[in-house]
Amino acid sequence: MTTNIKSERRSDIDWLRVIAVLLLVPFHAALIFIPDPNVIMYIKDSVNSVALNRGAGLLHQFHMPLLFFIAGSSSYFALKRRSGRQYLLERLKRLFIPAVFGIVVLVPPMTYITRIAQGSTINFWQHFTGFWKINPLDLSGLAGTFTPAHLWFLIFLFVFSLLALPIFMMLKSESCHHSLQKVADLFTPRYMIFLLAVPLALMDFVQIMGDKNPLYYFTVFCLGYLLMTDDRYQHSVDRNATIALVVGIVCEILRQTWHPKAIEWSSTWVVYNFIGQIVRWAWLIAIIGFGHRWLNHGSKLLNYLSKAAYPFYLLHLLNVTLFGFVIIQLPLGIAGKYFLIIISSTIVTFFEYEIVRRIQGLNVLFGIKPGRKEFPHDPLR
Repeated sequence: MTTNIKSERRSDIDWLRVIAVLLLVPFHAALIFIPDPNVIMYIKDSVNSVALNRGAGLLHQFHMPLLFFIAGSSSYFALKRRSGRQYLLERLKRLFIPAVFGIVVLVPPMTYITRIAQGSTINFWQHFTGFWKINPLDLSGLAGTFTPAHLWFLIFLFVFSLLALPIFMMLKSESCHHSLQKVADLFTPRYMIFLLAVPLALMDFVQIMGDKNPLYYFTVFCLGYLLMTDDRYQHSVDRNATIALVVGIVCEILRQTWHPKAIEWSSTWVVYNFIGQIVRWAWLIAIIGFGHRWLNHGSKLLNYLSKAAYPFYLLHLLNVTLFGFVIIQLPLGIAGKYFLIIISSTIVTFFEYEIVRRIQGLNVLFGIKPGRKEFPHDPLR
């Protein structure tokens, strides 16, 4: 008989969320040293680091999928204790309000630094006025017009929560219990969990918004929920974690060495892109599996970092941009600049969190729930 995962705390999910959020600093710092204009970062050095380019590319394979997967998993635990209405109200307060606040208060100073680095002499208020001009063809913000910057993730999560709630509520019902068991039966045999790369690949083939494909990430979000509905999914992930790591490494090496110039929708193009999705899903299986094996324990440090994760997410990119602007002008090598940006940005972001969490009026704006020692699973904590 199926044994469903109970609503007890999953410390491994909390640890993976914290690690994923903290990795944003070295990831965005690496983008400073990649001059490719298609790689969006709000300050750029004039040098080109092949090592940081490859490292950021590898991290990109699983980083955002992991965050969306965790957010879907967190929705399962949230709905174990909340009604649909309570879930939506919580998402409104914890996603929409901080996203709007961040776009108004945190993003314009960041893009202003970009304009200054480009040689502009306008003052901040002139820039702030121009920031609200929306160019549908360019939402990067690099030209000083509107961008959600890194807060696109919160906007996506809010919309996904609205769209997925009817599905999640249906899956919670007794009428779907038998069907969920049948689906779990399908993925119980060894290696079958890898078949979930197929719907991800199909969604990725529908090319919308580049690497921010909402169909792809909505699918990852829903899979995060689905894999929490029955503990056999986790058993399957745990059992396949090692082979998933091997598959991820081998396929990544293949993708790094094989760059076919194929016509879109040709057989070669389809195979190459499908391999890419196998890589991303394999990384997820490996991370979730090893995380469950090694990180499923709580601590005071985890409690602290879990509560800090959301404000850290909101604040980190402004600090990376600001310190990047200053540090790239220093007479240091790439490695020295890179690690100095990481260290200074991380320290200051935690310092800002310590200030923010002590000011009650800012708690809602930064998605902080004051006065709690244990924190329920949420999209970022």
